[in-house]
This record gives sequence, structure tokens and C-alpha cells, in this order.
Amino acid sequence: MCRNIRTLHNFEPPATEDEIQASALQYVRKVSGSTKPSQANAEAFQRAVDEVALTTARLLDELVTAAPPRDREMEAAKRKARAAERFAA
Repeated sequence: MCRNIRTLHNFEPPATEDEIQASALQYVRKVSGSTKPSQANAEAFQRAVDEVALTTARLLDELVTAAPPRDREMEAAKRKARAAERFAA
């Protein structure tokens, strides 16, 4: 799994359309092996991003959980702490 793709489920406030789109873009980049598609592939690449984003939004709308919503700031702090530990010199 690509490290840049963040968990979007069970946050308060819910994931934004921009966050969903960014995750979809990262997914399609990972699968295609290309960060910027050629002109010949640009349309297919963008269509894939749009379809993944739509499917992700639908999934997030349908998921149910009994767990309390997570705090974005606490999760970001945890990521920063893990990164500091991982990249400590």
C-alpha cells in the first residue's frame, strides 16, 4: 500500500472531496506506475482517478462502525512521531 494514501474512514469531520480525490490520484499513480501520464494516456488516467474517487466516496458513505470517530490532529501527530523515529539519524 502506498504510504501517501491516508485512511479516510471514521474521522470527524468526515473526509472531504479533496482528500478523496487526492487518495484516488495516489492510488492510480501507484497502479499505473506513472506520476504524470503521457498525453496519449491522460484521458484514461483522469477517468480512472474520477472512477476511484467516486467509488471511494460511495464506500465511505456506506461503511458503518461502532467505534468513536478519530481525531485528525491526533492521527497526524502519531504519523509525525513515527516518521521522526523512522528517519532519526
